[in-house]
Amino acid sequence: MAIPPAAVVPGPRRVLHVDLDAALPALVADATGSDALVVGHRDGYPVCTAALTLTDDPSDAARVLAALAAASQGSAAAAPAPVDDHDLPSVSVVVSTVVDRAEDLGRLLDVLEHLDYPEHEVLVVDNRVRVPADDALPALLAGRAVRLVEERRPGLSAGRNAGVAAARGEVVAFTDDDVRVDPRWLRALGERFVREPGLDAVSGVVLPAELETPAQVWYEAYYGGFSGERSFEPVTVVPDDVPGAMRFARVAAVSPDGTVRRRFPVYGIGAYGAGANMAFRRTLLEAVGGFDPTLGAGSPARGGEDLAMFVETLWRGGRIGFEPRAVVHHRHRRTIAELHAQLHGNGVGFAALLCALVAGDRRHLAVLARLVPLAATAKARAAADALFRGRGADHRQAATAAVPAVPDTRVPSTPVPRSLAVHELRGFPAGPSAWLRSRRRWRRVAAGRSVSG
Repeated sequence: MAIPPAAVVPGPRRVLHVDLDAALPALVADATGSDALVVGHRDGYPVCTAALTLTDDPSDAARVLAALAAASQGSAAAAPAPVDDHDLPSVSVVVSTVVDRAEDLGRLLDVLEHLDYPEHEVLVVDNRVRVPADDALPALLAGRAVRLVEERRPGLSAGRNAGVAAARGEVVAFTDDDVRVDPRWLRALGERFVREPGLDAVSGVVLPAELETPAQVWYEAYYGGFSGERSFEPVTVVPDDVPGAMRFARVAAVSPDGTVRRRFPVYGIGAYGAGANMAFRRTLLEAVGGFDPTLGAGSPARGGEDLAMFVETLWRGGRIGFEPRAVVHHRHRRTIAELHAQLHGNGVGFAALLCALVAGDRRHLAVLARLVPLAATAKARAAADALFRGRGADHRQAATAAVPAVPDTRVPSTPVPRSLAVHELRGFPAGPSAWLRSRRRWRRVAAGRSVSG
């Protein structure tokens, strides 16, 4: 699909990881481009981001990096106390795949096999309905310390549930085959469960692996990353236990010192979690009954299974920890056609998710009747912000990092084409019918009948 008409096409942006505790590097423009997303690290973990334009004079970028280092010094959370290896829970890492990104999957497994974690296993779930004659998976897994699980019933939820059923760990962690995980990703998740024994789930930060194409840059600008404005502050998301129909319908993000950072409807939990970077106690997954097979990639519903699990966790009075030290790097869709399809699927999936929640518990209907108008207004404002004023992720990240304006070094805000919002918004009204088709299809699958048609 062609670039949308009248769109200002952004150039590639380098994703640069900078240690703010060390001597700051001399950054200048080069043949790969001048715009960059800088991810600032302390103690090996990301603590902030800022977008800037590199020039031929390294002192320009140096002033921004120095300001970034100074601002993050005061805002960075104190390093948590170390956790003894003997106290860490055993973890099963589940990757469900249809093997359409074999090269990405191989790179992911290269890291998962050698994670800094004392007791963990890696399960690859082959979720293809049919296996081609030139199957790349056996060669990909040969010689690896990986357990293979086969699940021929279609859909990401079915694949993840098969992984949970085969898992031996006390905690089950999930990521995707288009993601690269940080070597300390699993340790960060496991340690958070130890520090807060009352947690039922832990999620982490999703950073871009690359910003090489307009579609990737626009995705960052439109979504601010994966689900919303990126944050590097650890919080615990807890339900507001108020009496009546609204019980557990609103949740609070609480910082380690007890400060409530924000309150929001439970359906907005996507701001603090995504399926590419999440872990649950296995007892919770079993109590919920696993991921909803009528939701998720590979089903007509297109998505929503990860958010449904987060919502169910909070709806039961559970707690979710957001751990910014648990980092993965996602390769965003590279083409405009892929991005449009993804955004449309996001709209379909979210509306389908709400249908599935209502079908499972009618109390959601009364809550949604009160919250949807507010949510719709907020979504419209966010879309207008990104589309008409160009205030995308670049603007928010620079503001969050509190980097003072330095002439010629701030990347201009990135207006995104209206087609992004159009494709997502068109997905919302299609969600209910997609969920009904998905439910009918899963009933045929469960009965062992064909899913064609």
